[in-house]
Amino acid sequence: MLQILTVTFPFFALVLLGWAVTRLRWVPLEAAAGMSRFVLYFALPAMLYKFAATTPLVRLLDADVGATWVICAVSMVAVTLAALRRGGVSWNDASFGALVAAFPNSGFMGVPLLVALLGAHAAGPAIVALAIDMVFTSSLCIALSRLDGAGSEGLRRAGWEAFKGTAMNPLPWAILLGTWSAATGARPWEPLDNVLTMLANAASPVALFTLGAMLAKPLAPTSAPERAGVSSGVLAMTAFKLLLHPLLVYAVGRAGIALGLPLEESALTVLVLAAALPSASNVPIVAERFGADAARVARVVLLTTAAAFGTFSVGVALLK
Repeated sequence: MLQILTVTFPFFALVLLGWAVTRLRWVPLEAAAGMSRFVLYFALPAMLYKFAATTPLVRLLDADVGATWVICAVSMVAVTLAALRRGGVSWNDASFGALVAAFPNSGFMGVPLLVALLGAHAAGPAIVALAIDMVFTSSLCIALSRLDGAGSEGLRRAGWEAFKGTAMNPLPWAILLGTWSAATGARPWEPLDNVLTMLANAASPVALFTLGAMLAKPLAPTSAPERAGVSSGVLAMTAFKLLLHPLLVYAVGRAGIALGLPLEESALTVLVLAAALPSASNVPIVAERFGADAARVARVVLLTTAAAFGTFSVGVALLK
């Protein structure tokens, strides 16, 4: 366990450091937006490009990994939606609750952490899972969020917003460009490649520090009558993300292997640990854009990030 903590502790410590110095106002809260743009538009795309470009093409196009992750994503969305709708939550709030329970923080935290823990072979399955969540899982939940009597116009608008958000997100493009490099062997001009390497090296520490700074943002208060319902919903979504999601991925992967699916054991380990990551930090931003309860979603992100230091480390110990 000590060997595992040697790898995982620095990642979570950087998140805690970003949160602490921002709460203490040593770093202005407003600075988080600028750091987030640097990470999203420069550092993370460079990191994902470098990982994809140096990963064997067969791992980036692994249909077994993709199918396993899609089945589990759809299942997580369905289970979380059913639980929240049974509690009287609207389609809009329930859909983004499902997204925060099904979408791990593979970008800011997952890919570099999994590679540090398991080696370079972990990059392929982690990138496949991230790409599916950015394109498919997010679009599915945005479409479901429009079922509160929005009509066809609302569904069309949601579809357009989902498409526009994906098209303007540099991370899928970086993965595509890296996949093209892996397929063709083409590489950037050496001085430019050195710039990309520098940005990629900055991605993990700056992203984790920025994640902590983003989590330091004060949450919108809830009224006394709402507090119990919000708390129960947050705890349920947190348990779904940190416990149900990795267990589901493990069960589906094991069932697939038993039925003859040629899913590699190492790839399944990567997927289970990816599912055990805390919730993606961009979900509250998307929820706010669509008028959902972003504060509830942000609480899930905060709680899963805090609790994952223990649950994720235990998961690594069990799987290794």
